[in-house]
Amino acid sequence: MKWSTGVRTALAFLILVVMHYTLRPVLGWRAEPDFLLIALLLVAIRIRPGSAAVLGLMIGLVADSVTLQAFGSAALAMSVVAFSASWLKAVFFADNMALNAFFFFVGKWLFNAMYLLAERRLGGGELVMQILVWSSLSAAVTAIAGLAALLILRPILRTSLT
Repeated sequence: MKWSTGVRTALAFLILVVMHYTLRPVLGWRAEPDFLLIALLLVAIRIRPGSAAVLGLMIGLVADSVTLQAFGSAALAMSVVAFSASWLKAVFFADNMALNAFFFFVGKWLFNAMYLLAERRLGGGELVMQILVWSSLSAAVTAIAGLAALLILRPILRTSLT
């Protein structure tokens, strides 16, 4: 990755992190977009899998420090999602908007499923309902928000998306 591409990616990352902690609480939706995960996936697909896992761990620890109910659940889930995203992007994903939407959807759904299983707060029908219904809706909203972010941030990311 060239230096200018790295700076542009870092700028897009910072914009998405700020949106996560400013815009997301204002929305207050039940199925809300996860700008932190979008930021993680945008960076993870541009770096090596090991570095992506470390970045996922650090971002997950930051996310866990805000809510101490299940400390470590987000760190574990984001590490696995970032590693998988980096590895899969290197193997077969092309820079296509439909594939990016699918990529955001699967990443968010996998994160939610791993987080819910690791926190061990829900059980039985509640867990199944949360994973199948609300996580799927949240993943769809995140995919739409991710595509909007890609379109809006295209001038910043133009060299790294081509």
